[in-house]
Amino acid sequence: MTVTTVDSAWFRRYPAPAGRPTGRLVCLPHAGGTASVFHPWAQQLGPGVELLAARYPGRQERIAEPCIESMPALADAVTAALLPLVDVPVALFGHSMGASLAYEVALRLENLHGVRLSGLYVSSRMAPHRVQPKEAYLGGDPAIVEEVRRLGGTDADLLADPDLYDLVMPAIRADFRIVGTYQPRPAHPVHCPVAAYTGDRDPGIRPEDMRAWADVTTEGFELSVLPGDHFYLNGQRDALVRDLAARLA
Repeated sequence: MTVTTVDSAWFRRYPAPAGRPTGRLVCLPHAGGTASVFHPWAQQLGPGVELLAARYPGRQERIAEPCIESMPALADAVTAALLPLVDVPVALFGHSMGASLAYEVALRLENLHGVRLSGLYVSSRMAPHRVQPKEAYLGGDPAIVEEVRRLGGTDADLLADPDLYDLVMPAIRADFRIVGTYQPRPAHPVHCPVAAYTGDRDPGIRPEDMRAWADVTTEGFELSVLPGDHFYLNGQRDALVRDLAARLA
């Protein structure tokens, strides 16, 4: 599959097979995550759907750029980068920190720019009015690393490699500060369908917690619980992407 980059540095594009896309799915990674985690998804989304994976500063191709350390600043930047790309229906998918970011971007697009999403898809994260700021960032690197290992996923493997630790840790620190300073807020609704996803063994959130996302939409809510932990989407990728593809269709 050909991979190109849109004019904005903020997204990696996995193009639709040919012609103008009929819709876009914008994927927002977890704390410490990168755009490449979504590469395998594109071929399963169906004809005409283009996948854009967010590239946060301070990692991969943007490794030389300073990291962003606040949710408002990150949401403002992603929203600005998305505005030229709303010529077709756009949906957002965010995992963990990315779910909170997706919600904040959805509010900005709708309230400031009159752009309504075709869907908001959130994964393994408390709803904005129930979110519990995580204080791991206050404990420095040891506390952050302990939390990364508790949650699992590939980031824990990277931190175990001394050659990679210094490369990836700045972005993880910045993202954990975002997660730790993002405070609960009223459940301002978005006017698009919301679907929530989580693993049945996530150590940080229960399926019933995810149901609170129903409070932030006027257009219908569904919850899907899949086998797995906080990074259930690695082992359950096919089932998750099939469900997203059906919604995008």
